[in-house]
Amino acid sequence: AFGNQLIPSTMPLKKATVFLNPAACKGKAVNLFEKNAAPILHLSGLDVTVVKTDYEGQAKKLLELMENTDLIIIAGGDGTVQEVVTGLLRRADEAVFSKIPIGFIPLGKTCTLSHTLYPESTNQVQHITNATLAILKGETVPLDVLQIKGEKEQPVFAMSGLRWGSYRDAGVKISKYWYLGPLKTKAAHFFSTLKEWPQKHQAALMYLGPTERPPEEPEEKAPRPPLYVRLYRRLRLYWSPPPKEVPQEVAPEDWEELELSTIELSIATRNRQLDLMRTEDFMDICIEADAVSKGQFVNRGSQKMRDPHLCPDGSRCIRASRCILQLPEGTEGAFGIDNEDYEAMPVEVKLLPRKLRFFCDPRMREQLLRAAVQ
Repeated sequence: AFGNQLIPSTMPLKKATVFLNPAACKGKAVNLFEKNAAPILHLSGLDVTVVKTDYEGQAKKLLELMENTDLIIIAGGDGTVQEVVTGLLRRADEAVFSKIPIGFIPLGKTCTLSHTLYPESTNQVQHITNATLAILKGETVPLDVLQIKGEKEQPVFAMSGLRWGSYRDAGVKISKYWYLGPLKTKAAHFFSTLKEWPQKHQAALMYLGPTERPPEEPEEKAPRPPLYVRLYRRLRLYWSPPPKEVPQEVAPEDWEELELSTIELSIATRNRQLDLMRTEDFMDICIEADAVSKGQFVNRGSQKMRDPHLCPDGSRCIRASRCILQLPEGTEGAFGIDNEDYEAMPVEVKLLPRKLRFFCDPRMREQLLRAAVQ
């Protein structure tokens, strides 16, 4: 149907830039993209440019050099999404470029955003084609972004969140126990308990509460008034300038502070539980209790592999718009930011509400709006 539609000669072609990670899905990503997604994109009449990344971190650099485009399409997994989003929001002109709609074609091992954007499907080919068609249908949803900034490094941007703790550390080592087959997840968590127990992570946390959500900005700007109206306004301002505004006192920010000892800390966006009608913007901070038995740790580890940001019973849950995580000197280990490893260090995490617009399946958008009304 898309291929049979005629494009008028006066209509400029929409330019789509695809960032494809060939290493995704154990090296099968290029084949999956070229067989299932590329034909649909070309038949739709888009001017498609495919950029294949050769090494980790290249997408961030390429985004700095990217010229104007009408669509950005990410073909890969969580790591590719995080690289593209970070490169996009590090640009000097990010205010303009962040308005470009983004499409996501799930080709990686972990594709967290696909649960929000597209219907669940056990058939990989069906899932890829659903995602590609959703991009062409043009429906979008606004998603939150986390800005994570260390003391010296440039900020990193995350769509899902940050994890720090024992479950994340054990999860990274699961592939080492591949020879145990279906028992490898439990084995990784069990052997983790033999090295050190109890496993406690000490830190200090400061945070600000949720912020009120401002009304949606109008999609279209009002038309420019006629010349005589603009001249009249300028003359009126010249002859009777408005009174000088008295600077209002800015209320001091109300930071909450707490010392924490936890087996795992996670800071997550609400993109998994998207609510298009909510009145407050916040991220979820989950501080898990450190009093966990070895058996609970092994069982919960398997649950965490299915849902990394699961907040179990007995955890302290906080809603915040911004937080500062201070770690004791000499803290080792790593953060998991959108399933990518980063050295653990003191960081400030700031919520950027509704920062980027992602294409989604119209059925999912309708479902989200219906759930919000109910």
